[in-house]
Amino acid sequence: MKKVVWLIAGTSEGRRLAEALADLGATVHVTVATDYGASLYPDRKNIHVYARRMTYDDMCAFLREKDPELVLDSSHPYAKIVTETVCRACADLGYEYKRMLRPSTPHPDCIDVRDFEEAVEFLSDTEGPVFLTTGSKNLVDFTRLPEYRERVTCRILPLRDSLDNAIGLGYPPSHIICMQGPFSKALNVAMFRQCGARYIVSKDTGKAGGFEDKVAAAAEVGAKLILIDRVPEAGEDLDHVLADLRKRFG
Repeated sequence: MKKVVWLIAGTSEGRRLAEALADLGATVHVTVATDYGASLYPDRKNIHVYARRMTYDDMCAFLREKDPELVLDSSHPYAKIVTETVCRACADLGYEYKRMLRPSTPHPDCIDVRDFEEAVEFLSDTEGPVFLTTGSKNLVDFTRLPEYRERVTCRILPLRDSLDNAIGLGYPPSHIICMQGPFSKALNVAMFRQCGARYIVSKDTGKAGGFEDKVAAAAEVGAKLILIDRVPEAGEDLDHVLADLRKRFG
């Protein structure tokens, strides 16, 4: 058994999977989207980390080069394009694919919307401060909100590209928070109160991503939480994947 795994990361679980595989003696090739994400991985001789965004052709070339026994996808539950593309590449080239997926969280008190467009449409008929916790990628969508510069506070990763994007779209520095999560309930409460949030926009990032604390914080400050729905997909949670890896490589 060659014990070579391509781990597509993008969540905190990815680091646990990388370390578990390394402990089992596997060679782990980890791909992440940013240099910042790469910096979070331990310096171990059998963990190799690459910061790159891959097209279908890039993924096929990577598969041929590394020739992994297993492709393990632990990308973010909202990284739909990544998952679709690597599934296609594995199927076309005949590589085994496994999906680690965070369990979703029950959210009866949230306002469910299908996508960012619907979130903007809903907010356009409301008044009051909006707190975005969905990252920098979709900030452009919320520039369609009337008076978004005054209404919207965004919380994004502490990365130069993210900050440049927010400022370039017209978000004032006083309405930009650059911090790495997940965030505790208490910290969420403090931030929501600071901007007087009446609406909070979120993704269902699961317990590991701090979603439960966000829901509790929104309730405490009396804000409505608008939830971008996940695209349904099949996968196993972290504990099941770890158990399978121990059986396979142990």
